[in-house]
Amino acid sequence: MHLYEVLRRPLITEKGALLQEQDRYIFEVAKGAAKHQIKEAVEAAFKVSVLKVNVLTVHGKKRRMGRRQVAMPDWKKAIVTLKPGQKIEFFEGV
Repeated sequence: MHLYEVLRRPLITEKGALLQEQDRYIFEVAKGAAKHQIKEAVEAAFKVSVLKVNVLTVHGKKRRMGRRQVAMPDWKKAIVTLKPGQKIEFFEGV
């Protein structure tokens, strides 16, 4: 998997805003991505050093479409911890 296919989108939530104070950032990543691939992708894209990567799979909820119930797809979330004092400018001011 190519590095630029690993990161899907940043997740900007209330919890994510609180984690930014601790130099942690949340991303949606590809389902097949491993921790070392996520680390390399963040370092290449944002020019920062990553200390730790935590990964979790978010299971899709069931939604109603008319009379039917449809299961939404599962997706993967990564919480990336940077070295102290480093920031990702993309998230600043959001």
